Amino acid sequence: MNEITVVNGLSVDVEDWFQVGAFENTIARSDWDALELRVGDNVARILDLFDEAGVKATFFTLGWVAERNPAAMRAIVDRGHELASHGYDHTRVFTFSRDEFAADLMRARAILEDAGGQAITGYRAPSFSIDSRNAWAHDVLAEHGYAYSSSVAPVVHDHYGWPEAPRFAFAPVSGSDLVEIPVTTAMLRGKRLAAGGGGFFRVLPYGFSRWAIRQVNREGHPAVFYFHPWEIDPGQPRVAGAPLRSRLRHYTNLSKMAGKLSGLLGDFEWGRMDALAAREQARSLDWAA
Repeated sequence: MNEITVVNGLSVDVEDWFQVGAFENTIARSDWDALELRVGDNVARILDLFDEAGVKATFFTLGWVAERNPAAMRAIVDRGHELASHGYDHTRVFTFSRDEFAADLMRARAILEDAGGQAITGYRAPSFSIDSRNAWAHDVLAEHGYAYSSSVAPVVHDHYGWPEAPRFAFAPVSGSDLVEIPVTTAMLRGKRLAAGGGGFFRVLPYGFSRWAIRQVNREGHPAVFYFHPWEIDPGQPRVAGAPLRSRLRHYTNLSKMAGKLSGLLGDFEWGRMDALAAREQARSLDWAA
């Protein structure tokens, strides 16, 4: 199958520069409101970039961000994109109990629906934090009526990962229509490689992402790509106290990101995650947990 016949899933994980996993042990949540908010302006730039490319996407957004940027939420919806949940304040799901996770889902959904005026049916866990430790999270999502989740990274990674999970869309809850759509991986010599975007896209040559997406599309599957608003913002503040490894991950190639994105948007077909989920639900998906 030629890759241009496959509509891939384009997504933005909407969080500000200080809310990322790389800085979670350096910047306290209690300090967030004292820091410069840059996410609204960065979302506006992304909306313009998407308009120029003629693509639609899904914005998985923190409830915390939506509370402080309701105009950006409305702009996302008004320009034809999907608004979806990224939880309230980027707390990793495996740190929650079932009840705490349900409360986080409800809090974020109420804020997002109020700000965007659109029903919230999609969810992405912060830092892809649904894995073998908390597969019950899919049950909670199904109970709360979510149509899909894109919360699993089926790879080995020091911050996240569920390497035993399926690479492509699967039904995580028996008897439910909920579909899980993992972020994209590619295969090389029998090993799975993370290839769904974010820091991998910024740091590695563009040719790697192009090769990976083509591989997935030729297998008849859509790719799932994501990035963050702060990744197109080379002028953001620097966090000097963060570990060197975290700073390298966060700041490398920020000035090149927008240009690489433009190339990616032109080389493949892209669409919203809710539309991709509907197509995947129409397939005969295997149940897996």
